[in-house]
Amino acid sequence: MTEQDAMAEQDAMAEQAALTEQYVLDLQEVDETQLGLVGGKGAHLGALARIEGIRVPGGFCVTTHAFRQIMAQVPTAEELLDQLSGLGPDDREAIGTLSARMRRTIEETAVPDDLAAAITRALSRLGERTPCAVRSSATAEDLPTASFAGQQDTYLNVVGPAAILRHVSRCWASQFTERAVTYRQRQGIDHRTVDMAVVVQRMVFPHASGILFTADPVTGNREVATVDAGFGLGEALVSGLVNPDVYKVRHGDVVAKTIAAKQRAVHALPTGGTQQVEIDARRQEQPALTDAQVLRLVQLGRRIEEHFGRPQDIEWCLGDDDFQIVQSRPITTLFPLPEAADQGRRVYVSVGHQQMMTDAMKPLGLSMWKLTAMAPMTEAGGRLFVDATRVLSTPTSRAGLLDLVGRGDPLTRNALETVLDRDGFLPLLPDPAPAGPPAGGAPAPIETDPALVDGLIERSQASIAALRRDIATQTGPALFDFLEEAFQEHKRILTDPLSHQAIMAGMEATWWLNDNLHAWLGEKNAADTLTLSAPGNVTSEMGLALLDVADAIRPHPEVVAFLRSVEDDGFLDELPKYAGGITARDAIEGYLDRYGMRCAGEIDITRPRWRESPSTLVPAILDNVRNFEPGAAQRRFEQGRQEAWKKKQDVLTRLRSLPGGESKADETERMIERVRTFIGYREYPKYDIVSRYFVYKQALLAEAERLVRAGVIADREDVFYLTFEELRDAVRSHRVDDRLVRQRKETFPTHRSLTPPRVLTSEGEMVNGAYGRDDVPDGALAGLPVSGGTVEGRARVVLDMGQADLEPGDILVTVFTDPSWSPLFVGIAGLVTEVGGLMTHGAVIAREYGLPAVVGVDRATRLIRDGQRIRVHGSDGYVEILS
Repeated sequence: MTEQDAMAEQDAMAEQAALTEQYVLDLQEVDETQLGLVGGKGAHLGALARIEGIRVPGGFCVTTHAFRQIMAQVPTAEELLDQLSGLGPDDREAIGTLSARMRRTIEETAVPDDLAAAITRALSRLGERTPCAVRSSATAEDLPTASFAGQQDTYLNVVGPAAILRHVSRCWASQFTERAVTYRQRQGIDHRTVDMAVVVQRMVFPHASGILFTADPVTGNREVATVDAGFGLGEALVSGLVNPDVYKVRHGDVVAKTIAAKQRAVHALPTGGTQQVEIDARRQEQPALTDAQVLRLVQLGRRIEEHFGRPQDIEWCLGDDDFQIVQSRPITTLFPLPEAADQGRRVYVSVGHQQMMTDAMKPLGLSMWKLTAMAPMTEAGGRLFVDATRVLSTPTSRAGLLDLVGRGDPLTRNALETVLDRDGFLPLLPDPAPAGPPAGGAPAPIETDPALVDGLIERSQASIAALRRDIATQTGPALFDFLEEAFQEHKRILTDPLSHQAIMAGMEATWWLNDNLHAWLGEKNAADTLTLSAPGNVTSEMGLALLDVADAIRPHPEVVAFLRSVEDDGFLDELPKYAGGITARDAIEGYLDRYGMRCAGEIDITRPRWRESPSTLVPAILDNVRNFEPGAAQRRFEQGRQEAWKKKQDVLTRLRSLPGGESKADETERMIERVRTFIGYREYPKYDIVSRYFVYKQALLAEAERLVRAGVIADREDVFYLTFEELRDAVRSHRVDDRLVRQRKETFPTHRSLTPPRVLTSEGEMVNGAYGRDDVPDGALAGLPVSGGTVEGRARVVLDMGQADLEPGDILVTVFTDPSWSPLFVGIAGLVTEVGGLMTHGAVIAREYGLPAVVGVDRATRLIRDGQRIRVHGSDGYVEILS
């Protein structure tokens, strides 16, 4: 061989090595930093192989370079991707058709010779006839935010180069299974941003296999590991062919186990592929693992969890008396834990369930609420929680908290009791010795005087006017100093003792009436009728005021037709072009002047207010135009007032016929006057809060605009992903950590997809409580009765107020309602919510409007289908599904 020939051969070998490196990597060369090259499964397997004591079957990855080369050779790929991207996730027929075409085209595309050669060489290192598992590994798979579990394909016991190449192509094609396409659509993931690698591993022929969760996937408890186990290959469990043995392990002990009758298993065939086999009857109920093996497996799992820094969902095989790990991914359904100052046990109570806003909040919203709230709060999963550990640690404060939350939301009380009833979880300490009599004693009860409420409202309005006036002169760092002082005024207004007494006076009068009239007359929830059209309720007035807006619009057909076509928030400027448009615009503008600071989820300052997004109101306005006659607001209010007056006369007459009836009637009449004087004020402090929030927001957005003009941020709403202090620093320094903003934007959809629990423990356990009632008919959904009466109608399941399409007689079913939903209440016949309590906004307004309502109905929006006929028992607290 000449020198020239030798150099050519070396060049050829180098070229082949480069191709092999581009297309194929040994698992031992891979770690979690290479997700873009080998996909989620490949990256995790490579990382697992590097953990001391963890055995992973040997193999290699066909990289995403190979997938991209194949996709470049598919002539119709771009066209099909465009069509797929334009489909909604619920368009199953079109997704099925297009994804099948894409898969078929990829599978029919020939694997280029250089790529086939690289795969074959890598296979020869395992042994050309070595049985292998061929496994999809997408770049959007096994992530902390999206597992993509089961969305793409895996093939077991594949033997020989030709079969391996064929199944690699099938894995590439499984990027476009119908389920994977739909999953990406629902997650908002662009199909073009996801590539596919393929893992080829030496096949394991196990005695047993299964799944290990290093945290309980149902309760979320991080201290309980769960092992599912069966005979043979794990396909039997994954496909649901058999029920697994289930073991629970806590602190090194098997604390529970269930041994299933495992009638079948999946075994490998000698010639390739798998088959189902019957398990010998004498062996079916034998445990797949011994307790010692379970504990050994959990030890390995804890080692893997420690490496990845979060709880893991691990697939394992047991062969030759040792475990091999074939996959590990984060458990994406666990609710995150709040940060704690120490490792002691803690109990957290959800703020969102008290505030009727369980949606995730952006960082600025979280920090602003924490800065203006009355109690210290912590955050997790985009939600706020109160650490109730200290209050629950002594008998008196524990009883007080349980009583308080129980009146508002019995499910939260039950959830707390469920945790507290566990031996030793949160031991009781003795009540502290009293330091002496309380200074001044209990405050004197306030008089039943409407002027007290008027004075409170006037002081609130004056304070907000001063805030608007003074904040207008503040910019830059001085604005943030000003806001810190404004937050103190905010808290002073909220903690005004007279305001608190007025709220409690209305609530206590309600409880007194319900308790005593039930005892004396057998009346359930009598206060529901007695409080109809109570004066001064700013939230119920807001709903009626939108009926007046509809009255201004109804006589003008051109305006109505135009509003039906509205798609953006610039429509107010367009209205004067139409006959009657100026009148309509003035009516809407007047409404926004009074209520434009409100919106759904209004405790989150980052949510768009009605003034910022007035098109949100258009569907409700059009519903009112269609469903009501002129003057409906006044008629409805007067009708409610008359019903309350008649109920009062009826109750007093019946009381006077009882022994001692005159004194009972006199006291009841005083309580009715008291409840009607104060119950409407219950809604005003929230109106005060959101009014101030809108002022704060406008000032902060003005600073955000300055940052945009200075090139510090790209979009003013980027500041929503900063805390208040981080925004202050950005204004001062003209610097923002772009990576932090980007990371939080990427994390927010994950937080939004989580369902927060009512109670969360430091062990990660999510507890939502139960009613434990025996007075609910079979099949009915239990809840909390908050507004009396019974109504039957069509269920309208509405998750977004802006998408509501309601007809008279419909029953609104939703997760929660806050004051922004009250415009919808004027057109419905009843209310069902998943979250709520006796004195939360939805309950108060339902009583104001005389709507039968049941709240706190667990999973109502999933158990009740849109359009079903249901019956709401507002006095007894349950919902029947009729069709």
